[in-house]
Amino acid sequence: MQSVKDRVVLITGGASGIGRLMALDFAGRGARVAVWDLDSRGLTVLEEEARLAGFSLRGFVCDVSDRAAVYRQAEVLRAELGPVDILVNNAGVVSGSTLLETPDEKIEKTMQVNTMACFWTCKAFLPSMIERNRGHLVIISSAAGLIGVRGLVDYSASKFAVFGLNEAVRMELGRLKSAVRTTVVCPFFVNTGMFQGVKTRFPLLLPILKSEYVARRIVRAVLKNRQRLIMPRFVYFVFFLRLCSTGIMDAIASFFGINYAMDDFTGRNSHVSK
Repeated sequence: MQSVKDRVVLITGGASGIGRLMALDFAGRGARVAVWDLDSRGLTVLEEEARLAGFSLRGFVCDVSDRAAVYRQAEVLRAELGPVDILVNNAGVVSGSTLLETPDEKIEKTMQVNTMACFWTCKAFLPSMIERNRGHLVIISSAAGLIGVRGLVDYSASKFAVFGLNEAVRMELGRLKSAVRTTVVCPFFVNTGMFQGVKTRFPLLLPILKSEYVARRIVRAVLKNRQRLIMPRFVYFVFFLRLCSTGIMDAIASFFGINYAMDDFTGRNSHVSK
């Protein structure tokens, strides 16, 4: 496994949830961690937690949906910590309602945070990685980025998009024969509170994942240079479903409760970060 000691790691949306857990994990392994988030209080608490543990961690307030803010904070980060070695695109929001029930501004926000922000961060940090022929890009997609889910239309669309973004960037890096690595992560629902109220019909096959487990698996995937991490393994069954007719695919998805998982969704707020 590769070492992250003294490497600069940037995690977006890292003041809480799996982002926070990944930040502390990377910092505990000797990385110099930077965290971007809108939650200034959460960043302060995280910085203090890291300081007491003797970790190197800095928090920066940044709205990743704002292209100008991303480019501006990228310059600040480079000036203070140096070039980013590992970029983890973790920031995300969810509406949790059907297409016609979701206000236009929430759809726009979902796409800005979940999708467009990944474009801006990649454009901000990938050039340096390619120039140095060293680096790692991580994009947090979702199982909902592999199969559409009722009640997650805008979220699914945003996560399908970043799954494709990762794949295309990986192809571009391969054409350049670059040593820069990529990892796309597709977890089932995670118990961070972002998906409060969701249910699973078969918890042995499709469990609601614990945030600690997910964060640990993502960090380990980076250390092992894994190109794809899908959790739990049963989600790989989606690739088989895509070989079936749409009628059969929809029927099987309904049988496993995919189309009913969001029926009792409440979430922490109407829009929250991971």
